Amino acid sequence: MCRPAQLHESVVAMDRIFTALAQRIAFWAGQPFAFAIALLAILAWAATGPLFGYSDTWQLIVNTTTTIITFLMVFLIQNSQNRDGAAIQAKLDELIRATNTARNQFIGIEHFTESELEQVRAVLEREYGEDGAETAASHEALARLIRRM
Repeated sequence: MCRPAQLHESVVAMDRIFTALAQRIAFWAGQPFAFAIALLAILAWAATGPLFGYSDTWQLIVNTTTTIITFLMVFLIQNSQNRDGAAIQAKLDELIRATNTARNQFIGIEHFTESELEQVRAVLEREYGEDGAETAASHEALARLIRRM
């Protein structure tokens, strides 16, 4: 029988293995070389169409292959997005915590509902817009940024 500590260690080990594998695959899949390989595979498949008389089996091969790859990539992309989002949120929370003038109430607002976030955004925009000098300065800074582009 598996003890809770052993189960926890197994889950942690499996999580580490999955994370490492997901990072490697996501990195590789985002490279131009991976796109080139996929493009070549599709071109090879299309070129073999006349050889196989554009049969149902010929079509089924590419449909099944692309469906399986897409299905698996969805999970890898979501895992990557979850990790990136959590890391960014932790960094932002640390910046808020370390800044004396920042409002610590903003730590953890990523857990708010969409309507709660919209209320926070509206309040911040009202507060920011109350001082005309800040608004004019922000518009000038934005204009300078656009001119540099």
